[in-house]
Parts: sequence; C-alpha cells; structure tokens
Amino acid sequence: MKSHTYYDVLGVSRDATLEEITTAKNALAKVYHPDANVHKDIDTTEQMQNILEAYRVLSNPEKRKAYNREMFGESERVFRTFTVGPENGQEEETTSFVTYWNTANRLHEVIGRSIRLMKHGEQKKNLPQRIFRKIGKSKKNEDSLRNRQMSKLCEQAMQYITVLKMAGIPMKYWSPDAMNWVLIRWGQKQTMDFHILFSRYDSYIEETKTGTEKMRLKSQKRQFHNNLKKLLSYALEA
Repeated sequence: MKSHTYYDVLGVSRDATLEEITTAKNALAKVYHPDANVHKDIDTTEQMQNILEAYRVLSNPEKRKAYNREMFGESERVFRTFTVGPENGQEEETTSFVTYWNTANRLHEVIGRSIRLMKHGEQKKNLPQRIFRKIGKSKKNEDSLRNRQMSKLCEQAMQYITVLKMAGIPMKYWSPDAMNWVLIRWGQKQTMDFHILFSRYDSYIEETKTGTEKMRLKSQKRQFHNNLKKLLSYALEA
C-alpha cells in the first residue's frame, strides 16, 4: 500500500486550496491535541507533530511545489477550489481515513448552515411585503436567493454522502463522536481497517457509557438524521 503523504495526513486532495488545508489542520488539531487526550491515556503527540509538519509544507506555495515534485514528479499543478474524496484513478485502499473524517465534518457544517437558513426563512415568511419594500428588498427575491443557497447546500451534502457511502461507512457512524473516536485509534495504527474500528466503537459505547450518555448520543444521531432529511426534502420541494 502506498505510504501516506502530507495530503493524506490532513485528509485533503492534492488540489486542495489553502483555506481547505488550514481548515483541515485546525479541525484535526482539536481532536489530536495531546491535552485533549491525556485523560484517555492516549498519546497523540506524534500525530500532532505530523499534522503540523504537513501544514507547514502544504501551506507554503514554494514548499508545496517542491514537495509535489519530490513525491509525485509534478512540475506544476492547478489547484481547484472544491474537491472532496479520492481523485479519479486513485485506488480506494490508499485513501486516508482522515479524508472521510473531513467529509463527515463538512456534511455536518452544511446541515448546520441549511437549518439556519430554513429558520431564517420561516421567520421572514409571514412578514408583509411592505416591510421588504421599506428595506429595499423584494420578498420574492429573498425567497429565490434562499432557494439557490439551499440547492447549493443540498448538492454539497449529496457529494459528501456519496463519499461516505462509497467508503462503506454506515450513516449511524457519521456523528462527530464516532468519527473522532475512530480517527484517534486509526491514527495509532494506520494500517488497520477502519471498518473494524467502527465495530469496536459500538463495544466501547456499550461498555463505558452510562445510560444517560447513551441516550444523549442517540438523541444527537436522531437530530442529525432529521436535519439531513429536512435539507434533502427542502431541495425536492423548492
């Protein structure tokens, strides 16, 4: 199996923008920071160092070009603004689990934005047209803009869902709690099949969580599923 590259460490594509690289680094740092795992008896110092080293190189255009030449023999590469999941022609087994972890995070962010948009729309739904005229806007235009934004969010959500399903990760594990738990364990032994870790996560929850904690996790999953359905249903109705 191909050794992991700096792109694999951060879970981004080789076309990732600086913003995507920075976002991935910041999100991973929160999960892998040694202070966040000391009470779990897990040493993530090495993983944290790898994340920072990958960011140091990939966030610098010149260092990134030199790294690409050394690793992939590239003289130049055009970076796209939006890419998720494995590139065309890339073997599935070479994909870092961090890629799927990032994908799940992005899906949650998209759902969060969609729920805020829908709530905003509901608040303005019953406002009279004269209020919109007073602020120089049209109610129809407001609705049209919101529908376009929701359609874009739905499109992104479907892309993320496709990546996670193609990776064979069931929806019940798309929660931050499950994805973070597997990420930490996978980081300790990156040759391990992460699908096995998800089954171990179930045992971990059953053996270590109280009844109240289990109910909280179930409630979070149920809320996530409901919000996802709202987003997809909204797009179909628009």
